[in-house]
Amino acid sequence: MSASDGELIAASIDQPVRFAAIFDRHVDPVRRFVTRRLGAGRADDVVGEVFRVAFEQRRSFDTATSSALPWLYGIAANRVRREHRSHARWLAALQRADGRRDLGIDPLLDVAARVDAEAEREQLATGLLALTDADREVLLLVAWEQLTPAEAAAVLGIPAATARTRLHRARHQLRAHLERAGHPREVITDAH
Repeated sequence: MSASDGELIAASIDQPVRFAAIFDRHVDPVRRFVTRRLGAGRADDVVGEVFRVAFEQRRSFDTATSSALPWLYGIAANRVRREHRSHARWLAALQRADGRRDLGIDPLLDVAARVDAEAEREQLATGLLALTDADREVLLLVAWEQLTPAEAAAVLGIPAATARTRLHRARHQLRAHLERAGHPREVITDAH
């Protein structure tokens, strides 16, 4: 039987090389998490940062926890937010330099490009953008990363009941938006 993430991280305190197993186990889901939010071009650098930060903060990890993935998603979410802020500042500087008011660029539109039908893609993007940031993040953690609402809550540092409420609200609002736009198809079906 292989060691749990908690056991590996505890062992890595004295034997840092043991942390490599955490990287090997979780690099792919963390890369997908980051890529979905930032695009492939910026993902590798951010993923590297996630594991650097995790390694540096490994003493703070609750080693009684069997999986480090929610903890890594939390670090990744913070890094993604930092990238979005940095990107927004860059866009603002570019707009000032070009004398433009609005470039109309939003990182979530990269996500919608994965949806097959053009009209549905546009409506899905509009629906996601209409959600609050808090509701959208819970929805994306559950739908894309296949986390349970309790795991999403751990990633975001909120109570599980709050995550369930946000998830319910986000699903309801997104479904209603798509139905109003003539796309009644069920988009979010997993009911963790």
